Amino acid sequence: MKVVLLQDVKGSGKKGELVNVSDGYGRNYLLPRGLAKEANAQAMNELKNAADSKQFKIDTQIKEANEAKAKLEKKTIVIHAKSGKEGKLFGSITAKEISNEIKQRYNIVVDKRKISITGEIKQYGTFDAQVKLYNGITADIYVEVCE
Repeated sequence: MKVVLLQDVKGSGKKGELVNVSDGYGRNYLLPRGLAKEANAQAMNELKNAADSKQFKIDTQIKEANEAKAKLEKKTIVIHAKSGKEGKLFGSITAKEISNEIKQRYNIVVDKRKISITGEIKQYGTFDAQVKLYNGITADIYVEVCE
């Protein structure tokens, strides 16, 4: 018997998969507990539509990430900070500040956890950073800290 799983079932498959199970297992366990539904034409159509929708969403996210990469690649983000003697900053420049500056200047929302900085930024100068926009799509940027 072919069924479409509505939830993850250990030993059978993951949610949304079309699996072939024995008749007794399907009728006596999966169907009564709401873990699966019989694979008829309507269920197959819903499964196909869900897969198409998921793929469309992934394609859209990749397209947006590539557009953002084109805007950010090799750009310099300027951050103003106060310092004490000898050019040492009060505190350090964080990924949150870089994220806010990217949002303000380029209107691109980047999660602070997706920004990786080489070392800590505790003085004036130019530093390298990477922004992860999507799985496998990163943009290299420069962070310039000045008064």
